[in-house]
Amino acid sequence: MIVENFSEEVRGLKKVSIDAGLVVVGGGMAGACAAISAAREGVKVVLVQDRPVLGGNASSEVRLWILGATSHLGNNNRWSREGGVIDEILVENLYRNKEGNAIILDTIILEKVRSEPNITLLLNTAAYEVEKSSPTKISKVWAFCSQNLTRYELNAPLFCDASGDGVVGFAAGAAFRMGAESKDEFGELFAPDAKYGELLGHTIYFYTKDIGKPVDYVAPDFALKDITKLPKYRSINVKDHGCKLWWVEYGGSLDTIHDSEEIKWELWKIVYGIWDHIKNSGEFPEAENLTLEWVGTIPGKRESRRFEGDYMLTQRDVVDRVDFKDAVSFGGWAIDLHPEDGVYNELPSCTQWHGKGVYQIPYRCFYSRNIENLFLAGRIISASHVAFGTTRVMATCGHGGMVIGHAAAQCLEEGVSPRDLLESERMKRLQNSLNKEGQSIPKFELEGDGDLAQAATLSCSSVDALASLPASDSEFISLENASGQWLPLKAGVQYRFTVQALSKGESEMQVKLRAAEEGDHYTPDRLIESKTVTLVDGEQTVEVVFENALDRDQYALLSFHGDASVKLRASDVRQTGTVSAFNVGNAAVSNNGVQSPPEGIGIDSFEFWRPLRRPDGLNIAFEVSPALEAFGVDLLKNGYTRPNGRSNAWVASLADESPELTLNWSDKITVKEIYLYFDSDFDHPMESSQFGHPERVVPFTVNNYQVVDGEGNVLQTVKGNHQTINRIVLPEAIETDRLVVKLEHPSETVPAALFGLRCYSE
Repeated sequence: MIVENFSEEVRGLKKVSIDAGLVVVGGGMAGACAAISAAREGVKVVLVQDRPVLGGNASSEVRLWILGATSHLGNNNRWSREGGVIDEILVENLYRNKEGNAIILDTIILEKVRSEPNITLLLNTAAYEVEKSSPTKISKVWAFCSQNLTRYELNAPLFCDASGDGVVGFAAGAAFRMGAESKDEFGELFAPDAKYGELLGHTIYFYTKDIGKPVDYVAPDFALKDITKLPKYRSINVKDHGCKLWWVEYGGSLDTIHDSEEIKWELWKIVYGIWDHIKNSGEFPEAENLTLEWVGTIPGKRESRRFEGDYMLTQRDVVDRVDFKDAVSFGGWAIDLHPEDGVYNELPSCTQWHGKGVYQIPYRCFYSRNIENLFLAGRIISASHVAFGTTRVMATCGHGGMVIGHAAAQCLEEGVSPRDLLESERMKRLQNSLNKEGQSIPKFELEGDGDLAQAATLSCSSVDALASLPASDSEFISLENASGQWLPLKAGVQYRFTVQALSKGESEMQVKLRAAEEGDHYTPDRLIESKTVTLVDGEQTVEVVFENALDRDQYALLSFHGDASVKLRASDVRQTGTVSAFNVGNAAVSNNGVQSPPEGIGIDSFEFWRPLRRPDGLNIAFEVSPALEAFGVDLLKNGYTRPNGRSNAWVASLADESPELTLNWSDKITVKEIYLYFDSDFDHPMESSQFGHPERVVPFTVNNYQVVDGEGNVLQTVKGNHQTINRIVLPEAIETDRLVVKLEHPSETVPAALFGLRCYSE
């Protein structure tokens, strides 16, 4: 028992002081990825989160799906899902939670953080004060936990603000912006005018449940009484709930930081008013058995402060896909801006304009230009309001969070500040460190990092010289929409393609060979050659010979254009490094098949060619001569771990019953770590919640394999792998002059493949 007598003095709360190498404030996807990656690099991390769970807008408190460059499969960004820690989380979520339950996602992120011994996690703990050792350097952050009534004094040489509203950066005096820049400041033609507004608002979602019997509903007195005040009230329906109600947005015309509670009450008013309308207007008899299962208690916030780094990303950088020497991350979501009055505005709920491909994000956007030891993560990174429209989404934020983790580790090891990593050798080390863990920075290969495999002679039991994708007995692809196949082709080669077409009556079909004007994206804006084929009634073999050839090795789109009377034979075989794509729209991301922006906003016009989600999206069956020599074993050493203008993959032949990959060294080497980079389908968005997915394990991923040394000793046996990167850390380093990787094909219709293999002595 504790008994304390009266005290004339004010009692102080319990105080705990923690010393760390990096303090991360904010436990959304950016902060979680920053903390995990730093901890894995040996940094002692304190992760401060003011909510009871991690994940921010992706958590069960808000329930927004995680998305990024893949954009609901609604753009031309092939093989672009963000890599590294955010990929690991999404792949794990797919495996455990393909139905998209946000509560399960909570546990996965918590598990990832809790499993790192270098992380001290403080939940329900809000940072509220900063101390500085000099005008430009933070020395500590003070935080308070309402659950254990404890004040935390957090001391570190480095800090990361991933709080969303920039609480640390603001308190420390870092330069920031809030609102939209004028068109003139950065020459951004898409900058919004006063009518559109300067800030994106908040959203609260709700979920419903059918309980099998009638349910009455009496709305609270604060619910919106007149639903016609919402310009889009006619689009309200029973089927939409969760983040499909993203357009229920409000607050952009207010202070999105200090008015957040007011904004929340207005959103509750709207949500409960919508539900009252559904249940009691008489317009929705199908809602009789539905109950309101969940309503968010905190709004999902889109925009508030943006902090200034040594560089500010702009519209031109995104649209023109500008190259940066200090590129460390990438994005690819549309430039997605919303009218500030949100749900009360007559304008469309969003205006989304896509780029032709992914864009680089430079390291200079990830730290404050004023506070020398402050990293910036998440939606507060250094970007204009227009560029923020694409960088703000969670997969992009998580990808950038990994940058901070690796940069912090390098700063501590070298005894330098974040800005010092701009020096060329230091930057190359950072880029290598990130790419080793799957960051896949566009146009930056992993090289010069001590990989022992570079000195090995690689051989394999087979290589798929792709001569055909065999036709299915029963599957066809209709040309109601133009259909195509992305294929890695060689420069200077004239290709002959053969397909099986089924026509109802006589018709014509155009066959086009197109490629990207720039070889590292997948918008087919350059016509190589076009052929017109006359079809007769019934099924027939169609042969097309192209006289023109590519002037460089790159992916090209073989596309077929007809109408609903024509079908092509499909193939059941799915293979790493090739994907079908269709000229169809995706209303979820403002894709109508063709992007046709108005003049004068600085956005490109082009066609969309996108894959379809499995089980749809079968490949087009074809034969090609000469065969595509694009999947050789030497590609495993080129430093890329996904397609990036080339396939960058070794693919075994499906006819090879026991695929093997062998590394031989002329002298014995010492091996401690082995990295294997598998294909987890970087086209698949893997939305984290609500969406639902057709499988737990991506069909391209090798599930079972074994690693054996030169003496035949089994170093590792893996059954049931589903992850992109497998890091094999041996109990003790071994000496050997050979390693053999024995793989099993993922299935009878998917050959075994690898994007990379690397070996390290420590």
